[in-house]
Amino acid sequence: MAYADQEMSGNKIIAIIIVALIHIGIGYVLITGLAYSAVQSVVERVTTVDIDEPPPPEEEPPPPPEEVPETVPPPFVPPPQINVRQDAPTQRSDTQIRDNTEVQRQPTTKQCPDGSTVAVTAQCGPAVTRCPDGTTVRQGTACPEPKPRIQPKPATPKNNPGGWITNSDYRSSWIRRDYAGTVSFNLSVGSDGRVSGCSVTGGSAPQDLKDASCSLIQRRARFNAATDGEGRATTGSYSNTVRWQIPE
Repeated sequence: MAYADQEMSGNKIIAIIIVALIHIGIGYVLITGLAYSAVQSVVERVTTVDIDEPPPPEEEPPPPPEEVPETVPPPFVPPPQINVRQDAPTQRSDTQIRDNTEVQRQPTTKQCPDGSTVAVTAQCGPAVTRCPDGTTVRQGTACPEPKPRIQPKPATPKNNPGGWITNSDYRSSWIRRDYAGTVSFNLSVGSDGRVSGCSVTGGSAPQDLKDASCSLIQRRARFNAATDGEGRATTGSYSNTVRWQIPE
């Protein structure tokens, strides 16, 4: 019996605990539900604002139309008649206008002595002359010699110059007079290689020896003719000095 009583008392305790828990849950639900509804009502009161909108203004009636006075159109008056001349009047001028052909136009350029054209106000340069090779030189100055295509060659002796005058040419009269000395000469050589002229240019020998020198050289001297820039034979010259010495 004691064991049974103890078992029953334990079941009662459990039942009491369960009933207490049920009551606590119901109370929690009621409390939280009431709190939520209270908070929601407060929020609605706070967020809800009553705004009184003013009534719309009343529209004013439009003003009455302005009265336009009745006007009477002015009477029609025709424009006055104006006589227009068909031919335009000619303008008279105190000065007579001359024809373009009668107007003498002033020249704007002038020609210089060298053939060039400059403005009237400009000064001509120095007078120049155009040379055949295209260069220009001051007027009165000789044009430069054209450059040869072939190097010109002077006249050269063909035989030995030492044989032009020998001791056998001495005359006895010159030996008796002790004629001796040097003779300087210049020869003109033709395009055929022969001496065409002789002139004494100086020396210490007497005049008889000078005259004899030109005569002997003209007879005995032979030359290769000079050539020009085209390689053609031309005239030339030759200069030298000969010594006359009395033979022993």
